[in-house]
Amino acid sequence: MSSTQQKFSVHTRPNWAEVSLSALADNYRVIAQHLGPDVTPCCVIKCDAYGHGVIECARALEEAGAVFLGVTSTEEGTAVREAGVALPILIMTGFWRGEEEAVLRHSLIPAIATEEHIQALEQAAAKLGITHRVPVHLKVDTGMARLGVSLDGLPALAKRIAASPTIELQGVFSHLSESEILDSAFVAKQKEKFDRTVAILTEAGVKPKYCHLANTAATVARPDIWNNMARPGIALYGYNLACEGPGAEKAVLPVRPVLTWKTRVIALREIAEGTPVGYNGRWVAKRPTRLAVIPVGYGDGFSRQLSSRGQVILHDHYAPIAGNVSMDLTMIDVTDIPGVALGDEVLIIGRSEHCSVGADELAQLSNTIVYEVLCGLSPRVPRIYVE
Repeated sequence: MSSTQQKFSVHTRPNWAEVSLSALADNYRVIAQHLGPDVTPCCVIKCDAYGHGVIECARALEEAGAVFLGVTSTEEGTAVREAGVALPILIMTGFWRGEEEAVLRHSLIPAIATEEHIQALEQAAAKLGITHRVPVHLKVDTGMARLGVSLDGLPALAKRIAASPTIELQGVFSHLSESEILDSAFVAKQKEKFDRTVAILTEAGVKPKYCHLANTAATVARPDIWNNMARPGIALYGYNLACEGPGAEKAVLPVRPVLTWKTRVIALREIAEGTPVGYNGRWVAKRPTRLAVIPVGYGDGFSRQLSSRGQVILHDHYAPIAGNVSMDLTMIDVTDIPGVALGDEVLIIGRSEHCSVGADELAQLSNTIVYEVLCGLSPRVPRIYVE
């Protein structure tokens, strides 16, 4: 069970996700081979490893040979460290005031972007009696307007970093806003700003070991963006992003989905032609129909946008959703699927011999992105780890 899930004493509701740690390990090796020996992958396990379970995935990646991890917060990094993972862990969004001592006690590597960050780390190190230099990564805003020091503010901050007796600038990084657009003029401008960032740091006498700009799409398709570190995220969990522009058709790695979402049929009913189904009666049977009920709804992260649009897999057939998805239950039309019985296994995300439904398909039907589908899988859906 994932570290961030509800700790029910027993999980008996037939609604669960299976996470293949061997698939995760294989995906990591595919990405590492693709990057080559000169580029260090920083494996992004933020947001509970994109809904897959941060502790279990961190352990599996460490065992697979990963050398660097990236998390969102001090809390995530602390949980991974306390689980016994020894790899370097980068807190990509930095730390909040009051967290600096926890950062140092757990040997986490914080992102910094202000003089206040430096001061907080210096004071915490002095209080804790830490005498070695504390590694940090400098976040630079090259165009996202989200986090990071601006290029205007960088020279002064670079001098402050160089003068600090406490911190060591292990890395410098930024984030691309549209790396999936392979001929993006804006990404080209961001790269120019990042190159200028490295030059400014060099002029100030600061030479970071790692420079990283590439997220998943750039990791897959933009070697000109790699520098000597890249931050693969969604690709680790088995999904390529749809890229645009020259060479987009080649922007694919042979990764496979790590998570399979399953449930079971808990009720069956026969309804007459003309019978409305579900909330608001938005779906009406056009023929005598056999319905199956599955214990999955938007409370589990199964989007209401899939109402009367999505489909699941049952007996190696597609079963369309009938009516509105409710909080805890969804109806599916099984009229054309022979032999459906109570307890039959249903795939929400997964693959059978002839059918497949991916998180990317659910995202498209829900007018969102695959990240939200995976990260939105509810804590009440237990994760079961398989090989």
